[in-house]
Amino acid sequence: MKKAIFVSIIAIMLVAALAGFAPAKQDDFVIGIMTGTVSQGEEEFRAAQNAAAKYPGKIITATYPDNFSSEVETTVARTLELASNGADLIVFVQSVPGTAAAIDKVHEIYPDFPFITGVPAEAPEVISPKAGVILSADEIAMGTTIIEQAAKMGAKTFVHYSFARHMSYPTIVERHKLMQEKCAELGIQFVDATAPDPTGDAGVTGAQQFILEDLPRQVEKYGKETAFFNTNCGMQPAMIQAVLATGAYYPQQCCPSPYHGYPDALGIEIPEDKQGNVEFIVEQITKKIAEAGMTGHFSTWPVPINMAMIGAGVEYGFDYLNGEIDSLADMDHWKKLLDEQAGGEGKIKISPLTLDGVTYDNYFMLLSDYITF
Repeated sequence: MKKAIFVSIIAIMLVAALAGFAPAKQDDFVIGIMTGTVSQGEEEFRAAQNAAAKYPGKIITATYPDNFSSEVETTVARTLELASNGADLIVFVQSVPGTAAAIDKVHEIYPDFPFITGVPAEAPEVISPKAGVILSADEIAMGTTIIEQAAKMGAKTFVHYSFARHMSYPTIVERHKLMQEKCAELGIQFVDATAPDPTGDAGVTGAQQFILEDLPRQVEKYGKETAFFNTNCGMQPAMIQAVLATGAYYPQQCCPSPYHGYPDALGIEIPEDKQGNVEFIVEQITKKIAEAGMTGHFSTWPVPINMAMIGAGVEYGFDYLNGEIDSLADMDHWKKLLDEQAGGEGKIKISPLTLDGVTYDNYFMLLSDYITF
């Protein structure tokens, strides 16, 4: 009798244990999304809101502070709060300085907590061992793809605007080198042009005014079959306006996105109900450029890559939590989901990062196809 009771107790305990470790139903999973604020990263912020609207009750959001470099402790605290308030996985874009420390803090309490990160600010050897996966735009390889796009558009000359501070950055220097090499290969004349540093005395306004005045001089010198590129975000609206006025070409901004520079340059107002709606902004840009008789002269990536990282990250996160995939770094699955975000198969190229002879199998570099307006 005692033996039978003992066996029954063991059976009950086993059932209870198994019940405690049973996979949660899909409706039980919650994904946390950490982004910048509207002022620091509007595209990511809107993408998080879009995800919350798509999956009511399954998404919780938080933002890191605007002064994230000096407020690492706040980023760490808010990340831990996300994990403690019901999130089963966190999508962290942009993964600003302090992300690795935040992951460490969460793992102290929840050792196997999964993280999907994008736009890393910390070195690969720092972030790769901590996050499940890292997604990054392949800025160096853009040195090849930007020139190829300029050639497709019909450019015979390529003008590269920058300044001393930017030309001291290894990534920009390497991209610049690839641009020169691809221009030589395709028979495109490469021209270096120096613009004022917006952090200098002239400020952003002075730098923008310089572009408005100098770009037409470059077109007069080299002809309308000239493509322009600038390494600085603040000068992009002025470049778009100057290219539009001169009939030149503009293959890509420094940070490719329909939102970068175009709305300001073209006077596009985005209603509140269209915030984060990529299709709307693409339609408006296409319309404005067509009205100016410049169809075929402007292009960019079809979707802001940071928004795509969040959109695909949420889908990947649910697939992972539901047991459909067993790794956060399944490159084929990432490509499928990122292609869907960008508008179709083959839109995104993805490859693991290799740096100084080391390949990081969970660190993926992304390139996109172009949309030409």
